[in-house]
Amino acid sequence: MIPTTLEARNVCFAYSDGTIAIQDISLAVEEGEFVALVGRSGIGKSTLLRILGGLLQPTAGSVVRSTDDAVGIVFQNHNLMPWRTVLQNVQLPLEISGQRDRERVRHLLDLVGLGDYADNHPAQLSGGMAQRVAIARALVHNPDLLLLDEPFGSLDALTRERMGMELVRIRQAHPITVFMVTHSIDEAVLLADKVCVMGNQPGTIVATVAVDLPHPRRLEMRYSADFQATVMEIRALI
Repeated sequence: MIPTTLEARNVCFAYSDGTIAIQDISLAVEEGEFVALVGRSGIGKSTLLRILGGLLQPTAGSVVRSTDDAVGIVFQNHNLMPWRTVLQNVQLPLEISGQRDRERVRHLLDLVGLGDYADNHPAQLSGGMAQRVAIARALVHNPDLLLLDEPFGSLDALTRERMGMELVRIRQAHPITVFMVTHSIDEAVLLADKVCVMGNQPGTIVATVAVDLPHPRRLEMRYSADFQATVMEIRALI
């Protein structure tokens, strides 16, 4: 039996005015698995991710993680500090916890292809480069779980494709469990081992679809019959 890294059990969340955002959500993310979450805008996907990451407390239900290690989180906006260099931005989580491991920071910058940009500032980077810095920062404390909230949503289509493949490459070199929120069904199917579909109002998980594509994933898989059939199945559920 594969160990479970993350499990949500009957999770609900209501705002202070009583509006229920998500209701009775249960899901499990196995160790080393890549799980994507898709659904219409405003259905509660980001709310669920923040609950899974411990940034929000559920109104009811519980979230169980198999480890007390820190969770890495990357949002749509990279939120880099403009006055700090690339290296200093990636190093920040270590500084907060009283650590200094410049060798690990350098290793992660090399991993995301930014080793030559360590002394640059965020204003000198493209959008895709800034998101790679954010991913390196999320990985610097060696988390077992990486949460991604529309990390490529603000990028143009071609850069978004390249970043998806970059994420595949990073996971090959740095195996980690991933839970990603995305509006793109194609992106979810291309990257994930399974796709959870949110629907209804309040938001809940209406289906979980396994993605039967070989690893490592490649862009040309989008043209296969299996890929297209899975995309159509998920689209029909939303």
